[in-house]
Amino acid sequence: MTYFQAFLIAIIEGLTEFLPVSSTGHMILASSLMKIENHQFAETFEIVIQLGAILAILCIYIKRFFVGINIYLKLLVAFLPTGIIGLLAYKTIKLYLFNPYVVSVSLIIGGIILLFIDKWGATKKSTYEEIEDISYANAIKIGFIQCISMIPGVSRSAATIFGGIFSGFNRQQAAEFSFLLAIPTMFAASGYDLLKEKDNIHGDDISVLLFGALIAFIVAFLAVKAFVNFLNKYGFKHFGYYRIALGIIFLIYALSTNLQLEA
Repeated sequence: MTYFQAFLIAIIEGLTEFLPVSSTGHMILASSLMKIENHQFAETFEIVIQLGAILAILCIYIKRFFVGINIYLKLLVAFLPTGIIGLLAYKTIKLYLFNPYVVSVSLIIGGIILLFIDKWGATKKSTYEEIEDISYANAIKIGFIQCISMIPGVSRSAATIFGGIFSGFNRQQAAEFSFLLAIPTMFAASGYDLLKEKDNIHGDDISVLLFGALIAFIVAFLAVKAFVNFLNKYGFKHFGYYRIALGIIFLIYALSTNLQLEA
């Protein structure tokens, strides 16, 4: 992977990590279009640079973690289903689902669901004054819904926002809880992938990973605030239309060019 390829993928990661459009899906599609040869390292890169985006969330929402232990406990409960199921399904997901066909179909289906969420959540009032007031039962419910996002193209953000609205949050609260839940989820996913692939990562690869994480951090820091403002003003429908259009376009491209599954 060249630094230019890493730069482009890191920008995509930073822009899409917290949008309900699937950052992993976009990176897989970008890697396929750029025909990156080292598929194994590309997959690791796509997971590990998410640490940069997560650090951006830590910087933006750092005050939220000093209001008490309650938020830590709720995030831990919400993380557990993904942590356990992800550990068990890691090899299968990475072997069989990291391909442009799965991503394209997931984008289309997820886009249709987002249109439903937009209409359903537009007038929904929150059950909770603050996001840390959510019940443990609803926190773990969000965690199980997040597990669906292990399928590339589904979008962790979309899944957890849907789970949040379904559990009593309004749109903004659901988005903020999704941001915070990304911290333990993506730290675990990135750390586990680094541990599994450490023997396949060499000197030059480390510098590419660090470069990608830095770019993702900068872009995500700028993108998160813009997303919250956009969400409050326009809702989810535009993301739904975008997902459906992108999924259809890339599925047609993949089928017409006989794009390989391992691309």
